[in-house]
This record gives sequence, structure tokens and C-alpha cells, in this order.
Amino acid sequence: MPTFDKELDTTGLTCPMPVMKCKKIMQTLAAGEILHLMATDPGTRSDIPALVGKTGDQIIESSEADGKIHFYIKKGS
Repeated sequence: MPTFDKELDTTGLTCPMPVMKCKKIMQTLAAGEILHLMATDPGTRSDIPALVGKTGDQIIESSEADGKIHFYIKKGS
């Protein structure tokens, strides 16, 4: 598990809320900082990578454990 600068727990929320909250918090990060996003909505498996592809940020790790989907997203420049 990578170290991270901010954490966002969207467990229990459904689309589009995890994506909207992720986008909003990523705008507050400085380049190189890492967000740990937790979600339970199965749609985030494709929605978060799609968002990151548009914003120029990078998923450095993703995993699933205990019914939660975890993303570690590094803010781009």
C-alpha cells in the first residue's frame, strides 16, 4: 500500500458521486500528491480510470479487499 496525502471514503455512495467527489478533491492536491480513494460502487472500476485518463493523473495502484475498491491516484503536473 503506497503512502498517501489525502483519503476519500466514498463507500456506500453510487455513481456519479464517487467520481464527482474524486474529481473535486484531486483539484485541491499539488502535483505529485497521492489520493487514496475507497469505494463500493462496482462502476468505479471503470469510471475512476476513465476520469484519471481525462485529467492527466495516474493510478499507481488499485486493489479490492473487504468489499471495498481501493485506488491510489497520483496528481499529475
